[in-house]
Amino acid sequence: MTSSASAPCITGWHHSQFGKLDGIDPEVLIGQVAKAAIEHAGLQPEDIDSIHVGTFNAGFLYQDFPASLVFNSLPQLRFKPAVRLENACATGSAAIHSGLQSIKAGESKHVLVIGFEKMTELATPQVGEVLLKACYAKEEAGIPGGFAGVFGKIAQSYFDRFGDQSDALAAIAAKNHKNGMSNPYAHMRKDFGFDFCRNVSEKNPFVAGPLKRTDCSLISDGAAAMVISAADVAKSMPRAVQFRAAVHVNDYLPLSRRDPTRFEAAELAWKQALGNARLSLGDLSLVETHDCFTVAELLEYEAMGLAPHGQGARVILDGVTAKDGKLPVNPSGGLKSKGHPVGATGVSMHVMAAMQASHGAGDMQIANARYAGVFNMGGAAVANYVSILERVH
Repeated sequence: MTSSASAPCITGWHHSQFGKLDGIDPEVLIGQVAKAAIEHAGLQPEDIDSIHVGTFNAGFLYQDFPASLVFNSLPQLRFKPAVRLENACATGSAAIHSGLQSIKAGESKHVLVIGFEKMTELATPQVGEVLLKACYAKEEAGIPGGFAGVFGKIAQSYFDRFGDQSDALAAIAAKNHKNGMSNPYAHMRKDFGFDFCRNVSEKNPFVAGPLKRTDCSLISDGAAAMVISAADVAKSMPRAVQFRAAVHVNDYLPLSRRDPTRFEAAELAWKQALGNARLSLGDLSLVETHDCFTVAELLEYEAMGLAPHGQGARVILDGVTAKDGKLPVNPSGGLKSKGHPVGATGVSMHVMAAMQASHGAGDMQIANARYAGVFNMGGAAVANYVSILERVH
């Protein structure tokens, strides 16, 4: 990444409601968030130099090739270069990195990044089949329960090695649902409490391995968009949240080639990002991390350096990652409460972090937030993106 003084900045953003958005045309949704993000940046559509669209799709919608769809809502963007990015559940961050690269190459001053997904058109079993296309098909396509089955195997491997972590997983779920109560964009704004998340019941059955329903993120629709601007032009704009670091690390796709109890590429991405930002983990005010399943957040505590391998449970049980803890994690409610419309998630996480860094997060706001970390991953820690954001003005 370039030095922080010349780093690209997020200068405008918008976030749709996440949830089951019946009757909303994805094309209209894309247009709405794009238009609002450009306005939030104080720009006109004509000022945008390139468009970077993130959507996983893979069968959620018949309409593929979405790069130019936003032109239908904003015809002023016609003839601008536009591209679609995909990197499983890190698709939104892939689109952000495409925009950053366009700026760093000197090809764009202002880029528009859009992440979206419409998942609820399909029945739940079909959604699971679509998502499982992001696994290593030769070995993992037959896992029952889709990606919940993949993470159920990860959780069981972790439990077998380090003991039953059900208390920690329930505490993570309860924390994120409590935080989601303050997020107006969240799919599920309901505080379930620890006891409900901890105990198996008719409303909270086992889904895969030791994972219960409250351990799994939601099937959601939604979109988010942001404008990223070159540092020199961002100086004169109403707001600027700079990328102190933006790192991308990929790992093997097959779980069989990796230690399933450890997110090694995520650990490397965090080390590189903190090094590039010239910060320590203790300097961060908050982190938005990829809790597609509660066991993922547990392993991510270890990957970011909050605890040694096998000791992540103490982080949540000691309250370190609570909203009023030493390092609040997922004050937005995370994917667990906010929802996980796959292509939108990475952009959403960056929007939430930018809101925090600019002190515009409303009831979600962490007091005196300065540096915000983001970890977004595709697959089971296969594609790993870490960003560190800081408000410039």
